[in-house]
Amino acid sequence: MNDAEYKRFTDAAAQCQMSNAAFLSYAVDKATRDLTRTAAEIATEREVISELFAARRHLGRVHGLFNQVAKALNSGADAPHLDATAQAVLSAARRVEDATDALLAHRDGDTAS
Repeated sequence: MNDAEYKRFTDAAAQCQMSNAAFLSYAVDKATRDLTRTAAEIATEREVISELFAARRHLGRVHGLFNQVAKALNSGADAPHLDATAQAVLSAARRVEDATDALLAHRDGDTAS
């Protein structure tokens, strides 16, 4: 922990009227109750961007698979779960887009989004 981080830590503990040890214990307990959120909050911007690029690559692969489904459908094959699958992919694409927008807004200092 560098000096600036330590100052933020001790200032936060004082603001909550807690000792450093009590504040640290509370923060650790709170962080361990929702590890998904904790991981997201402490992820570096580089890690977040890396995950967004990975999601984009996966969506690109899904695009290729949909092309194969279209080819099969044009050949008379049946795809009984196509609508549900397409909706799931659309939802994932929207979530990636929303995450990208949120990252860019945060990066630009926009708190309105």
